[in-house]
Amino acid sequence: MLLAAVVAAAGCAGAPTQHVNQSGYSTAFRQGYAAGCDSVGALRPQREEARYKTDTDYMMGWNDGYSACQRR
Repeated sequence: MLLAAVVAAAGCAGAPTQHVNQSGYSTAFRQGYAAGCDSVGALRPQREEARYKTDTDYMMGWNDGYSACQRR
């Protein structure tokens, strides 16, 4: 179990982080952006599927975060 936690943490350690001014965006957008950015390089996307399908702000944030961090 400890090995699985170490492997999972190592997989996320290389994920790019991008800090941008999101002060004008909703909380849902900012959360989606962070999850999208964290998904780059991860074994599985870091997103809440139900929320992605129903919350437009979260979905747009996730897509924007994934795209922006993928370019780095």
